[in-house]
Amino acid sequence: MKQVFVNLLSNAVKYTRKRDAAVIEVGYTQQGGLCVIFIRDNGVGFEMQYVGKLFGVFQRLHKARDFEGTGVGLAITQRIIRKHGGRIWAEAELDKGATFFFTLGLPATSAQEPKPTINHEVTNGARS
Repeated sequence: MKQVFVNLLSNAVKYTRKRDAAVIEVGYTQQGGLCVIFIRDNGVGFEMQYVGKLFGVFQRLHKARDFEGTGVGLAITQRIIRKHGGRIWAEAELDKGATFFFTLGLPATSAQEPKPTINHEVTNGARS
């Protein structure tokens, strides 16, 4: 699980570093009896039409010259989350940031990802 947080927080730092005021939030919410953990940033974001490529090995949504990396971090993260019986997904808007959500121990009978309602009172904000 340490690697999950390292990968998600490293991405948040990487994609917000060009912001004058970078904001990275780590928090959780309860949804349908599950704890949904999220990492949100105000970085460059991405277009949701490409979300299907996000967790693929060597899939990049930004140019390699703009952001370093191998293109395997999110694929590794997804594999770890799945090994723990969970799910991971993302929501973003180009130039407005991204939010990565994950659960652990999601019941195998669930066919649909929960849609969390974020309660800002339960977030812990970190500003860089």
